Amino acid sequence: MAGTFELFTDGELSIRFRLLAADGTFLAVSGPFVDKRSAALGIAFVRECAGTGLINDVCSGSNESLEREI
Repeated sequence: MAGTFELFTDGELSIRFRLLAADGTFLAVSGPFVDKRSAALGIAFVRECAGTGLINDVCSGSNESLEREI
């Protein structure tokens, strides 16, 4: 089963989405959007980019390569 995007309203009444794994684990939470349409466009962008996104390691002091592990 695939992950799920879930729209919700935050404490400041902005629309956000979260990405849930198939087991319900939270994987990511978006920034705020002004409306549901904007959030849906954000979800479409994540869907388009997530599969091809590169890993950019900006951790300090890290010399290990992640490419071999993924």
